[in-house]
Amino acid sequence: MRTTPTAPARARDDRARALVRSALTARWRTLAVACLLCVVHQAAEAAVPLAIGIVVDRAVEPGSARALLWSLVGLCVLFLVLSSSMRLGGKLAKGAAEGAEHDLRLAVTARVLAPRGLPAAASRSGELLSTATSDAARVSMMNAAVWFGAGAVGAVAVAAVILFRTSVTLGLLVLAGLVPVVLVSRVVAAPLIRRSGTEQAAAARAAGTAADLMAGLRVLRGIGAERVAAGRYRDTSDASRDAAIRAARLDAVRAATVLALTGAFVAVVGIVAGRMALDGTLTVGQFVTSVTLTQFLIGPFNVITHVTASAARARASAGRLADVLDAPPVVTAGAPPAAAPPSDTTADSTTGSTTDATADRRAAGLDLQGLRLGDLEPLDLSVDPGELVGVVLTDESAVADLLDFLGRRADPPAGRVLLDGTALTDLEPAAVRASVLVAEHDGVLFGGTLAENVAAAARDDDAVALALTCAAVDEIAESLPDGTDSPVGESGGLLSGGQRQRVALARALAADPPVLVLHEPTTAVDSVTESRIAARLAELRRERTTLIVTSSPVLLSTVTRVVVIGPDGVEGDGRHADLLTRHSGYREAVLA
Repeated sequence: MRTTPTAPARARDDRARALVRSALTARWRTLAVACLLCVVHQAAEAAVPLAIGIVVDRAVEPGSARALLWSLVGLCVLFLVLSSSMRLGGKLAKGAAEGAEHDLRLAVTARVLAPRGLPAAASRSGELLSTATSDAARVSMMNAAVWFGAGAVGAVAVAAVILFRTSVTLGLLVLAGLVPVVLVSRVVAAPLIRRSGTEQAAAARAAGTAADLMAGLRVLRGIGAERVAAGRYRDTSDASRDAAIRAARLDAVRAATVLALTGAFVAVVGIVAGRMALDGTLTVGQFVTSVTLTQFLIGPFNVITHVTASAARARASAGRLADVLDAPPVVTAGAPPAAAPPSDTTADSTTGSTTDATADRRAAGLDLQGLRLGDLEPLDLSVDPGELVGVVLTDESAVADLLDFLGRRADPPAGRVLLDGTALTDLEPAAVRASVLVAEHDGVLFGGTLAENVAAAARDDDAVALALTCAAVDEIAESLPDGTDSPVGESGGLLSGGQRQRVALARALAADPPVLVLHEPTTAVDSVTESRIAARLAELRRERTTLIVTSSPVLLSTVTRVVVIGPDGVEGDGRHADLLTRHSGYREAVLA
């Protein structure tokens, strides 16, 4: 029993169709010229049997050397046209396909990087990589499929004309042979779409599992969980293999059915043409043309069915692209930049233009009002502009919530965070992140050099130099063969854990944001280096607002004040030394 698609399913299908259409129409002029050249190529291919038949009737059978010579010259010209049109058309079609794939990859990248974020279900790195590569490639290859399909249709049309001129019976027979081929293709296309979608989803899950495994390889080795991780990947890989096999079986059934139909079709045409030649209705050359042309038509028929199969796969992949591109944002939009919170604007006396002083602001105040973190009681906390505050929070889920809310990666279910008196939920996420930078303790490095990583979001060269010194990255550079120009490897794999953490800290410091939130920035750093970093950090961020979420006594001893957050909200607020003396919970948290 067939089920009626739901409204979301219909919307997804419409969006998938629109993506395929967009991939085809974005460079339609280039694709149109490529299709025209492919038609020329296929027409020339179809004309080869006709030319051979003419050679037989006018040169070979009469034994005319002059006619044979001119026939060979004509064949050479025909093959020249055939070859050059194929080369140029293929180049244009390839360019259209590559351009469409590039556009789709950029669209996926823009959605992934959108300030309002992606839901967790749509943001696994491995699956996103598969979507941005394999799925985008399948959709873009519709350009090549249309190119081939146009040539195939042209070939059938030319062949039909030639056969009609040879014999109306043979011409009608060829046109009739198209009907079962097209019908079979349409019948098989629907389940192929479903199985292609399942295949791509399984492949994406396997890619996501592999990406997770590689990212956590050091941890897995450290706890001896390689076997478990390998088993998990084996299960997802097996599922991907099985889905691919099921799709391939269906495609094989389609191909075999079409091949059987075309084979039977060629046999029927050969029998009919042979009887007509025996009856004298066809000449020997016309018989050769008819049989050879019918044999040639197997290729265009197969191409037409492959276009149908490619369209099925493209629609399945386009559906997966639509899931990412149309995924709902994680946070609300907030106000546009022009309606952002109060900021001073000053006019430039030389140009008359206005400059937003907010961009140059070196500190901003933070207020947490009734903020719900995990299962803790609502939290109220104020941080003055330029204050360096340590936050001790032992509930890891509450830490994750705090970092997400401050960086506006998520909006709090209760309470609010204010930046200079304006709620973050009233601001565009991009505007929030221009003022508030949240640096995780396990910040990922990028492939490239040490200097490129630190300068990724740097305010200027001076900020980079200060950050290198503050995070003791200059000491790392001294031990590397090319100093700061030394490569760090994929995800910083050429550096130790402590070195990667220091480079990530330097990158955050070089950005020099008005508000900086650091989460356990020195957990992998030795105590001597940590002491130097703590002292330099307090000096570097002296006029900026800084929150350090940590349990490190070294870092906490250098901050202006320490806030202890527990199940009942703020349970302690004061200097590190004072809290050690009078707060047993704090003492246990930082000295355990």
